[in-house]
Amino acid sequence: MVSPATTIVVPTMGRPSLQVLLEALAGQTVTVDVPVVLVDDRPSGPRLEPPADTGLELTVVRAGGGGPARARNLGWRRARTPWVSFLDDDVVPDRDWFEVLGSDLAGARHDVSGSQGHVRVPLPRDRRPTDWERGTAGLATSLWITADLSYRRDALACVGGFDERFPRAFREDADLGLRVSRQHGRIVWGDRWITHPVRPTGDWASLRQQRGNADDFLMRALHGPHWAEQARAPRGRRRRHVATFGAALVAAGAAASGHRRTALLGAAGWLAGTAELTAARVLPGPRDAAEVRRMVLTSVAIPFAASWHSALGLARHSRARPWVGPPDLVLLDRDGTLVEDVPYNGDPEKVRPLPGVRNALDRLRHAGVRVGVVSNQSGIAQGLISEADALAVNAEVERQLGPFEVVEMCPHGRDDGCDCRKPRPGMVDRACERLGVRTGRCVVIGDIESDVRAGEAAGGGGILVPAPATDPAEVERVRRVAGDLQEAVDLLLGGHW
Repeated sequence: MVSPATTIVVPTMGRPSLQVLLEALAGQTVTVDVPVVLVDDRPSGPRLEPPADTGLELTVVRAGGGGPARARNLGWRRARTPWVSFLDDDVVPDRDWFEVLGSDLAGARHDVSGSQGHVRVPLPRDRRPTDWERGTAGLATSLWITADLSYRRDALACVGGFDERFPRAFREDADLGLRVSRQHGRIVWGDRWITHPVRPTGDWASLRQQRGNADDFLMRALHGPHWAEQARAPRGRRRRHVATFGAALVAAGAAASGHRRTALLGAAGWLAGTAELTAARVLPGPRDAAEVRRMVLTSVAIPFAASWHSALGLARHSRARPWVGPPDLVLLDRDGTLVEDVPYNGDPEKVRPLPGVRNALDRLRHAGVRVGVVSNQSGIAQGLISEADALAVNAEVERQLGPFEVVEMCPHGRDDGCDCRKPRPGMVDRACERLGVRTGRCVVIGDIESDVRAGEAAGGGGILVPAPATDPAEVERVRRVAGDLQEAVDLLLGGHW
């Protein structure tokens, strides 16, 4: 068997189930010999230390509590494989999962951008499932859930990955599935299987789930009023919850103003709505005392919580714009942007990084954004420095500022008519081609207008970071300007480019 050309990404909160998943991967019918990236999304605490004896090629990335969408983005952007395979940290792959994954991905046609695995949710056989267990069982028939879903990496890059405005494990996968299937290619079912056990939970889990009503309004803003049908999402009860909540408000307001009859009608409406919700949740379940108590208490509170979070979502997301995400590649000018501008420098000892540059580059690298250099070096054409001198300076820049995935240099003069000297896009095109990056997902940062125009000419973006010698007229002409490289990185990571 040929191993699938993929990277496995697992966002995790460090739960005990992660150990079960890693043991399942270590015990596959064929060796899992692809990178496995664990994205530790705990807000604080010691660094996650996975067991060293699994035989897996494990890498741990710290996300810092940004939510599953951000954690998955940090994972896939580090991948350098054609595919990225997402698994949740509480699933158990079948023993032949990796072998079948290889067949699923190898058999994917060119118009297929995603491959979804099958999910089984074991339910108790000696009793009816609880409300929480029935909800978890819905994963078995859901579209595009990232409990087990592989995407082509270029499809993820094309749409900017997961929308990090979805703060919890809800709707972020449906949103991505809609964007990928519309813009890039089909998502198909594979033949592999995982098991998704029902996690233990507390009495108020169903109440906390009502936060997802806010996310539904983000989906509506991004994908229109019919998004649920397109994503095959089950129809919720929001309208009934709002009606029940409204009846309670009428009852309270009428009672406070002395309108007894109206108060009684409102109270009757609230009671009827609450009773209907309770019955709908109790009757399919085990009906033991603990479950009935839980359903009664939460059914009273759910309409209020659902209405509150719906109002928040409507206010927060009514004008939401499509997700862009950070670029896949950032190319930076060398002299005046990364290091002090020494005219026609051929001496590595004169390399002086500008303040804050190393930190800004490391922020991009941590976010999984590729970084490279594109530099005009006309001193070579003029005979002022040799190509070897320029390469030695580049090597020193990299030694002091960390690794660059690509370095492109134009040795031509202003009048040589080449296609690579900025503002022409040749160096940008070549850098993107070498790394397999779409030029539209690339941004060039520099201290003069020609740097910005090179990125735009290639079909990507550009940000000007003015240096003391930058012509003020150039600052006025470009669209994106940042005070320094740190501010430019803020713009990029916020999707503003």
